Amino acid sequence: MDNTDIKNKVVIITGAGSGIGEHAAAAFVREGAKVVMNGRSESKLNAVQKKIDPTGESTRLSAGNICETSVCNELTRLAMDEFGSVDILLNNAGVFEPKSFLDHSEQDIDSYLSLLKAYFVMSQNAVREMVKSESGGYIINIGSMWALHAIEATPCSGSSTAKGGVHSLTKNLAIELAKQKIRVNCIAPAVVETPLFDPLLSPEQLNSFNSFHPIGRNGTPEDVVNTILFLASEKLSGWMTGNVLPLDGGVTSGRST
Repeated sequence: MDNTDIKNKVVIITGAGSGIGEHAAAAFVREGAKVVMNGRSESKLNAVQKKIDPTGESTRLSAGNICETSVCNELTRLAMDEFGSVDILLNNAGVFEPKSFLDHSEQDIDSYLSLLKAYFVMSQNAVREMVKSESGGYIINIGSMWALHAIEATPCSGSSTAKGGVHSLTKNLAIELAKQKIRVNCIAPAVVETPLFDPLLSPEQLNSFNSFHPIGRNGTPEDVVNTILFLASEKLSGWMTGNVLPLDGGVTSGRST
């Protein structure tokens, strides 16, 4: 995707050590952006940087738990000190584990709500810098199809409570920040084949979800990244804000049987 309006933009990505975040970082680097990556594991971030930007010219790394406000602040400071602006924020860090309602612990809920807080704080930090620019900026949140469309076979009230908050945050910020030329959109994926599912499903179990999607296959990181690049491009999506986009192979469209 040749998005010339992404070139030289400064992008912050949370959860960039693997999966969607890693693929998004690679795509933004290919488009000529400057990327500041966050993840819990410094070794994973180093491996991603070596793969996508061996010279280190276009990327910077900030390891730490994004649920800690100090980590959010350091990530923003690094972007400003090294590249001079924050143009795009991809709130991507996440956890997901299907679990019945009564089996959720208080610790589970705290973990999910801490990530919601991280999206909120990172967005505040980014907006403080974006409003200084005449061109505004873009916030892209990763939500969840399950927060739009509950599935009995995969109960996830804990994560959906938090992701529902992400969806609501998206719409509220889109209205509040529109006059500052800051667009805010959200992607709500179904099953995307990333390391997020490694502790939860065997390869055979993951393959069984292909038929869960009416289109006949699980999602890939590239499916999500192509949508992220679309939303980050003023040329392609400049009249879109406040959207929660189901990226789900047709799951939320209806029932096939």
